[in-house]
Amino acid sequence: MKTQNKIYLPFSVLLFASFACATSAPSTPALDSNAINTLIMETAQSALTLSAVPRNPLQTKAPTLDATPSLTLTDIPTETLTPTPNYTFTPVIPLISVSVDTNCRSGPGKVYDYKGALLVGETAQILGRDPTANYWYIPNPDKKDAYCWVWGEYATINGNVSFLPIYTPPPTPTATNTPLPTLTPTPAPNFKAEYTSLDVCSGWWVELKLKNTGSYPFKSVEVEVKDTVTSITLSNLTDGFVDLNGCVSSATKDTLSTGLSTIISAPAFAYDPTGHKLRVRITLCSTTGLSGICITNKIEFTP
Repeated sequence: MKTQNKIYLPFSVLLFASFACATSAPSTPALDSNAINTLIMETAQSALTLSAVPRNPLQTKAPTLDATPSLTLTDIPTETLTPTPNYTFTPVIPLISVSVDTNCRSGPGKVYDYKGALLVGETAQILGRDPTANYWYIPNPDKKDAYCWVWGEYATINGNVSFLPIYTPPPTPTATNTPLPTLTPTPAPNFKAEYTSLDVCSGWWVELKLKNTGSYPFKSVEVEVKDTVTSITLSNLTDGFVDLNGCVSSATKDTLSTGLSTIISAPAFAYDPTGHKLRVRITLCSTTGLSGICITNKIEFTP
């Protein structure tokens, strides 16, 4: 309602002013009613334009804000973490262990006496070393209040050994020359046999030379001959040692004493075995009848 009052007030003033002018001025021709209406409307529009109240600034349309940019994981800096170093504990006192059971001796070397052993799974304190740093001086694992030297070939050292004292090796033990006892050989039978020749009379046989190389005399003999070509095997047993000299003569020895030799004749084949490989087994015994202490030897040859 207040706005409408502001609009009509100037319009009324102008209207009354126009009436006043019309009364006091000399008479003029009457105005056209359409012209008057047009003037009134123009005057009213001007009044409306002059009395318009500006809009409240607060009612101004708010500016459109851009959407807030979204952050991605790649926009966030990643901190690179440095791994914490692993520190290895180094014992103040050096220790030794072995991967193979190792002897502990009275000195740094195999020439020294055995005193104990450092076994796999055991650990010992190192008290010193030899000048070559190949042997370590430790408490004896097998004897309390005693010490010995252990070889470092299979050893693992844990700790600083640079400060260890260097011990001078003790003198090597002097070997005691113990005279060997005089051994009395035990009596044992033995002999040597070899092929000498092929003889013939009413058959073919080989001649063999026997030598007694043992400690017993021999009084009986058995000879077995096998022809490997024909697979024929012949054998004979005699007390004493008989040598057939063809069809002429023969010789016999009752005993073959130690260190002596003799010739014996093997059993005769009914054919000539020349060129055939023969296997001969000879058994000599210390008493007759192929008894007592006996020994057997074998030989092969081709007559």
